[in-house]
Amino acid sequence: MEVSPYGLEALWLQGDIVIKFVAVLLVVMSISSWYVILTKAIQIIRLQRAARAAGHQFWDTTNLPEGIATLGTENPFADVAQAGVVSMRHHTAHSGHLHDQLSTSDWVTLSLRQAIDEASGKLQTGMAVLASVGSTAPFVGLFGTVWGIYHALVAIGTSGQASIDKVAGPVGESLIMTALGLAVAIPATFGYNALVRGNKTIIAKLNKFGFDLHALFVTGARTDANKIINGTSTEATSKLVAVKGL
Repeated sequence: MEVSPYGLEALWLQGDIVIKFVAVLLVVMSISSWYVILTKAIQIIRLQRAARAAGHQFWDTTNLPEGIATLGTENPFADVAQAGVVSMRHHTAHSGHLHDQLSTSDWVTLSLRQAIDEASGKLQTGMAVLASVGSTAPFVGLFGTVWGIYHALVAIGTSGQASIDKVAGPVGESLIMTALGLAVAIPATFGYNALVRGNKTIIAKLNKFGFDLHALFVTGARTDANKIINGTSTEATSKLVAVKGL
């Protein structure tokens, strides 16, 4: 079967080491970006379920261990709640030490903020790959384009005539490399923007959950606005925490 002189197979068979390197690099960049997009999308979907549990199921329980259990494992909402519990235990068990210069509110705030910041950092994992691919893939493809045009000019100079059969192959290489660069960059850019929006939503819900936890640890109940909106009574939320019993 005759190979088309203008297809991808011809590009690989007839291209030199530079063209092959650029093509392989673009394929690796594409695989990396799609891996990040898919894994991060699954992560965001899982965290959205955890956020719903943190907004409703957590506050319907009668004690903190039970509430944390409703959040599941290996998600930032459970980590933030556990960080609050640990901070309260530490503050209560080490009363009279130098850190008591910080109030309970400040100590809990610092612990929750640290847990939220750590979770935010984990959410950003892999985003640099998408940003790099989206911004550099067009230029990698452009390099292949320039190299293909260079081959076309060499073919013209060698033959002494600018006939279509002399330049069609190299020009075809350049156009294919341009298309490959765009095909890699466009999904990476769209995926990056979508994941950034998803991460911002999760971080906002983490901050809200942390605020509610702070109110719970310091006052024994969620804020009045949350109780009114969600129909949660003071008695129900106050059962979640007993400072001395943590």
